[in-house]
Amino acid sequence: VQLQACGGGLVQAGGSLRLSCRASGRSFSSYTMGWFRQAPGKEREFVAAISGNGVITYYADSVKGRFTISRDSARNTVHLQMNSLKPEDSAVYYCAAKPIDSGTSVYYRNSYIYWGQGTLVTVSS
Repeated sequence: VQLQACGGGLVQAGGSLRLSCRASGRSFSSYTMGWFRQAPGKEREFVAAISGNGVITYYADSVKGRFTISRDSARNTVHLQMNSLKPEDSAVYYCAAKPIDSGTSVYYRNSYIYWGQGTLVTVSS
């Protein structure tokens, strides 16, 4: 599985951005898809994830109520709609995939075996 993320950019605080991640290969629904982010000097942290069938979503407390993850199985794409952005949301955002039957936690980066290249989000104050 190859992942290609896009949609990052520069936005003012309070604004919105929509990130997208397209997956190549088959069996897109066999993977839980996640978004992580990494700010300079910080660890890569969990942002959101969505189950293979799109029914269950997971969010970090810091983004709950502001970000929405969704997936389009027809286009093998996962989206992250980010609203009410804050300067502390600035980071490189990575999409990732893990097999749905792996038995590992969606919240841990080591659970994910495929990673996209990252897209930079900068929120100005």
